[in-house]
Amino acid sequence: MVSYKRDVRILLVGDEKVGKTSLILSLVSEEFAEEVPARAEEITIPADVTPEHVPTCIVDYSAQDQDEDVLQEEIKKASVVCIVYSVVDEDSIQRLTTYWLPYIRFTLGDDHHTPVILVGNKVDLTDIQTLESILPIMNDFGEVETCVECSARTLKNISEVFYYAQKAVLHPTAPVYNPDEKELTSQAKKALTRIFRICDMDNDNVLSDNEINMFQLKCFNSPLHPQALEDVKAIVRKNVPDGVQDGITLKGFLFLHTLFIQKGRHETTWTVLRKFGYDDSLQLTAEYLSPKLLVGVGSTTELTAQGYEFLVRLFDKYDEDKDGCLSPTELQNVFSTCPLMPWGPDVNNTVCTNGEGWITLDGYLAQWTLTTLLDVTRAIEYLAYLGYNYQHESQLTAIQVTRDKKLDLEKRQTARNVFRCHVLGAKSVGKTAFLQGLLHRNLRYVATLNRQNLSNFTVNTVQVYGQDKYLMLHEIDMMMSEMLSPTELDCDVACLVYDVTNPHSFEFCARMYMKHFIDCKIPTLIVASKAEYPEVRQDYELTPAQFCSRFKLPPAQRFTCIDKVNHDVYVKLATMAAYPNLKRLVHMLLVHQRPLWLEERLRHVRGLFQSSPNTYLQVSLGLAVAALLGFTVYKLASSSSKGR
Repeated sequence: MVSYKRDVRILLVGDEKVGKTSLILSLVSEEFAEEVPARAEEITIPADVTPEHVPTCIVDYSAQDQDEDVLQEEIKKASVVCIVYSVVDEDSIQRLTTYWLPYIRFTLGDDHHTPVILVGNKVDLTDIQTLESILPIMNDFGEVETCVECSARTLKNISEVFYYAQKAVLHPTAPVYNPDEKELTSQAKKALTRIFRICDMDNDNVLSDNEINMFQLKCFNSPLHPQALEDVKAIVRKNVPDGVQDGITLKGFLFLHTLFIQKGRHETTWTVLRKFGYDDSLQLTAEYLSPKLLVGVGSTTELTAQGYEFLVRLFDKYDEDKDGCLSPTELQNVFSTCPLMPWGPDVNNTVCTNGEGWITLDGYLAQWTLTTLLDVTRAIEYLAYLGYNYQHESQLTAIQVTRDKKLDLEKRQTARNVFRCHVLGAKSVGKTAFLQGLLHRNLRYVATLNRQNLSNFTVNTVQVYGQDKYLMLHEIDMMMSEMLSPTELDCDVACLVYDVTNPHSFEFCARMYMKHFIDCKIPTLIVASKAEYPEVRQDYELTPAQFCSRFKLPPAQRFTCIDKVNHDVYVKLATMAAYPNLKRLVHMLLVHQRPLWLEERLRHVRGLFQSSPNTYLQVSLGLAVAALLGFTVYKLASSSSKGR
């Protein structure tokens, strides 16, 4: 596995004549040098010849050739510091605590995270081991990772010195293990708990054999042998009574990683942590959370089929009672692997919920669709928190970038599945009711809502010629709408709402159209709200019908939602967004009622299709219908062009 460290810089320090330079020369030449210079030149070992496959730089320090300023600079640059002492020189051992370790703390600070390796050289000159006298030093100075005794003359443990130095950098102990308490650090427990929850695919608080093998494949590229798995369970069961319950529990999982570290197998725990995006400080890396995604001007971002599939599986995992909704507790559990709950109380008024106000599967997917459209960086980040990368290579496979809208207009078709609609209107014309109507909520329901938790957005699926598309309504603040730039008002379709009972409300719509939409290619629909009441004359030079006719807009659509919501208007908005290039003709067809003669002929044709089993007859009738519709379109187009 590739480490997050690009290289390792090992610095050797210590008193004179302890053998620092000899250690380096013995490693490089694999033989003891009788003539040793005052200081070895800096050496770089290529990645392909190091145990951890990381380029390693070895730096020697000599008080004869270098001053204290150089020493401090080298300590600051080092990834790991090896303090060399002579096992036959008591003074050099004493100087570990009286000079070298305090000096490193003085240079880096008392809370520094640079690991230190104690290296006892010249073991070939004595049979007495110094490790017992070194153990108290390791207990007093937490930055000391380990102690290695070696001999530059006989080459004993020379490779081990530099291996442990590399390991101390790539798999540090301090972030994951507290030696005083002999247990994992709180940060390590938190990170490993998140990993456990992601890997617990069925949310039963146990890693089954299949889940363990999937985990092994993802982290170590090979499953556990069945007997090895049983041996692991036996070890856990022996030490943690409730660590195994038809699988490994969270307690058992944490115990295993504690055991790995205590046995010196830090790399096992770090391999897991890094697979799930953690750096040496046990923080998720920026690269893991936010891989670069290029979104060009005029393009939007949507979820792919893979993205929706992952989110559906996540929903099913935490919908414990399988009622198709997420209760408040279930919703909290969905985001238990995230640092913060990304959705506030306004989400319940942004997407569809059940009668108790719990988010349905459709509402849950709609909210993710909204986030992906408006803030794709946040969507990508939370997919990482939720474990998308565990099942897929990168969150980028969950996101698709649509092509520039200009190309859609040129090609006369769009592949977009999410359309943004800006809703503008004067104060109190019914914009809130219009937004909530998209969620099939009538005015009586809207009256019960907490105004503080209302959102300026609603999103739901709408059928466009038999295909589900997402329509996102965004209420533009009345005061802000006067100052918005064309970029801020960029959308797929615009909706201008006026109140049929307020004679001054249409003027605002007319002014907004003239200011923002008259010269652009954004389809625009005017909506007459509160249509259940008699319409009063608008205090404007043109009536709404005259205004629409003059500027070749579809006729104003009447909207009411006291009891039953007039949902057709949302279908028309979505269809206008889907076919912006056919702005005049198709939109006229959409919003005009079909003539009675056409309805009669279509009913007659449908009856023939249903009653006739003959394929050839059906094909003939299909051609006839196509010709009939083509003639109808031609007539409307002709009348439209004459009116211009």
